[in-house]
Amino acid sequence: MDTGVDGLVVKVEGEVATLRIDRPHARGALTAAMWEALPGTLAALEADPEVSVLVLTGTDGVFSAGADIRELRGHYATAEAADAYHALNSAAEQALAAFAKPTIAYVQGPCVGGGCQLAAACDLRFADTTARFGVTPAKLGIVYDAGSTARLARLVGVSTAKYLLFSAELIDAAHALRVGLVDDVFDPTEADEKVYGFARTIASRSQLTIRAAKDLLATDTTDPTRLDAWRDTWERESRGSADVREGLAAFTERRAPRFAWPR
Repeated sequence: MDTGVDGLVVKVEGEVATLRIDRPHARGALTAAMWEALPGTLAALEADPEVSVLVLTGTDGVFSAGADIRELRGHYATAEAADAYHALNSAAEQALAAFAKPTIAYVQGPCVGGGCQLAAACDLRFADTTARFGVTPAKLGIVYDAGSTARLARLVGVSTAKYLLFSAELIDAAHALRVGLVDDVFDPTEADEKVYGFARTIASRSQLTIRAAKDLLATDTTDPTRLDAWRDTWERESRGSADVREGLAAFTERRAPRFAWPR
């Protein structure tokens, strides 16, 4: 799949799509063109019926060191230019967070600034031991986006969010695992096998179950109207789904299920 912009590469193997930040020579720095291309790229992958899981990763041991600083000075030449740049940035993050299918950030090397922003917008984050994480706007005098700040705090807690935002210091993979910024850490020699093996496991499960769970976890469950709407949509879908019948039959017959939803 052609993303239409240098620095973003898509590859689909089976039911797992990989969206690769492909600028290792620039430490995975994200250009404005890359930010702008992300929502459309994600929309195409979400619409692809063959894709069940998305892995966001980098290239040659580099995830992303964040925004391309050489461009950033120009984007801050005026308040209007800065607003336009941050609108691109925010739209890309929101598109990734709203992606209907499961998303995994696979982090090697630097995951800083805008790179960490994208990783935090994924459902799960796996890293190898070379990974380094940081949220660094305080080094540049930039006020971090409100949505990104809230997402970070929900992920790691308010105290750790303050630690990262106030200090702008990098933390290693072990520290990131300890505070909940990543879900698991692997040795570099086994990371590919572990991450993509897990992605294939997700792809083998009922996508109806997974999609419903992801939708509920993004829903304000304190709002009875929204919760009732979720029940009307997903629980009703499940009651008459072929996936339920297939799952029960496969369990009884001691074989792997062949789930088909929504295909």
